[in-house]
Formats: sequence, C-alpha cells, structure tokens
Amino acid sequence: MTDLAPRQQAATPAAYDAATLAVLAAMEKAADEHLDRIIPDNTKRGYANDWALWEEFHDWLAERTGHRMPSTAVSRGNLVGFVVWLDTIKLAAPTSIDRRITGVTVTARGLGVEVPKLATVAARKALKPLKNDPERMARGRGKAAAVTPEQLRQMNAAVADGLTGLRDRALWLTAFAIAGRSAEVAALRADTIVHVSQGLEVHVPAVKGRPPRDVVVHEGKNPDTCPVRAWLTWRAAAGITSGPAFLPITVHGRLGDHALSPEAVREIIARNAERAGLSVRLTGHSMRAGFITTSRRAGKREEKIREQSGHAENSPAFWGYIREADKWTDAASEDIGL
Repeated sequence: MTDLAPRQQAATPAAYDAATLAVLAAMEKAADEHLDRIIPDNTKRGYANDWALWEEFHDWLAERTGHRMPSTAVSRGNLVGFVVWLDTIKLAAPTSIDRRITGVTVTARGLGVEVPKLATVAARKALKPLKNDPERMARGRGKAAAVTPEQLRQMNAAVADGLTGLRDRALWLTAFAIAGRSAEVAALRADTIVHVSQGLEVHVPAVKGRPPRDVVVHEGKNPDTCPVRAWLTWRAAAGITSGPAFLPITVHGRLGDHALSPEAVREIIARNAERAGLSVRLTGHSMRAGFITTSRRAGKREEKIREQSGHAENSPAFWGYIREADKWTDAASEDIGL
C-alpha cells in the first residue's frame, strides 16, 4: 500500500508558475486560431447564416411570448422548436434543417455555451420523420408559387374575424399590390402610405441594400381584393397614423408596439393560404410573383411592372416571371393549321 502513495502524489496537478501559465495560454490561443483557419470559408458563412436564422427564430418567438430569450439559451425545447419553425414557417428542406442544427450547435459551443446532448438528440428525433416525406425533401428545388386573384378571394373568404383578420387581409393585399418582398412589407410605415383620390401612394423603404422606391396602388374593382379598402379598414380599426404599418397582435387582441418581422409576414401569408385550403403552398414571395404575372397577363408594360417591383432591367428573376405570364400569349402552336 505504501508503494502507491508516491504515484498518487505524482498524479496531482502541479502548481504552475506564471511563465508556464503564460506559455500554456499562448498555446491555447494559437490552437484556436489554427483550428479557425482550417475551417473552409463557405462553412464559416454557412454557420453565420445558421446563427442568423436562430436569432430570427428567437425574434419570432418573442412576438408570441412577449419575452426575448437570449440566443445563447440553447435547450431541448427551443432546439426542437427551431426544427418545427424551420419546417412549418420557413418551409426548409429536411437536409437544410439538419445543417442548421449543426451550425447552431457549433456556433453556440464556440461562444462558450454548453449545449446538452439531449437537445441535439431530440432535435434530430423531431427531424427524422421529415426526411421520410418526399414533398418536404423536394423543397427549395423550384420557384415560389405565384398567387392568383382567385386565390386571394379564397383567402379573403376564410380569413379570421376581428382585428387579426383585418390586419392579415391588409398585409397580403398590400404585399401583392406593391409586389413587395417580405422584408419590405415588414418595413412599411403607416405615415408613408398616403391615401389619395385614385388609391394609395406608398413609399417602399430600402432593405438589405436594395434601393427604396415609390409606387402607386390603384383601387380595386372587387371589394374582397381591393388593397386600398383593406388598408384603410385596418388603419382605422388599429388607430395607427404613424410608426410601423403592420403590428403584432397578442392572443388577447392587444397591439404590439414594434414592427412585424419579415418572418412574421411570411407566416401570416402561409397560414392564411393554408386556412383557405389552397391547392398550392404559398410563401411570402408568392405575392410578389403573383403581382408580376397577373399584371403582365392584364397587358401591363414591362417597365411599369418593374417600377412597381423594383427589379433591375436585366433581372433574370423578373424576365422569368414575364416568360411564365406570356407563355400562352400568341403561342407558337396556336392557329398553325393543326
């Protein structure tokens, strides 16, 4: 027994002197820098995007709970919630969700956060059935469905009652009428939507480096899809004359005091489309695509449509919408003697 005593004492960590501690700290720093350098740039960008989505998820959650949790609070509950949010709100493909889980976990640990293994196991358990769904696996491989005026009327018929319904109808019809991106709709301000005799003059602010634009929204002939009437009704009911054009509404029917996030705009559109039982799944971009194709089929000129949507003259996306709208106009197979 006595022979073991020296070994036990030798196993006890030594009390390092200041010089040794300084060298060890320098080596730790050098190791971190080396490990960071060997991570490919595209992986770093991917992790940054994953964390940005994680932040966006927490913003979305705060709109519903009234409390913004710190993004470093990574738990079993909110990591599973993140998976559900990416699936149902962002309509992300399961393979993308899998990568997001990794990106958030790696980034959190890099910030010194301890991510419980139970959290990542639960998140991937929630993800597993999604990978067995062919429709979900096919997400992201095609363009957003372009909404039609008939589908807008279907959404109107199924909209919720009360203040939330008034806001939702005004939001998606405004998004359609200005050919707006979700971020642009979220950034609209009530005091820069001006009612004039012909309809509305709307200032669409700059977002994500894109230039601002001023557009006009004419009164619609159908009261169910008239964006002007929908906006004026919502504005009067909410009592807003300045600040964000569209506000969150609590489960108790109280208005929030901050603008909706772009993600909330997308969710409102997707939720109402699903509520209406539409045969296609709409996203936030569906309103923008729908305006361009609908306007073109009504015979509007390309330059006027581009003024409304803010597309560059040589935008491949814009000309793709125009080709889609024109494909049955003077078709090559029409009236050729067949």
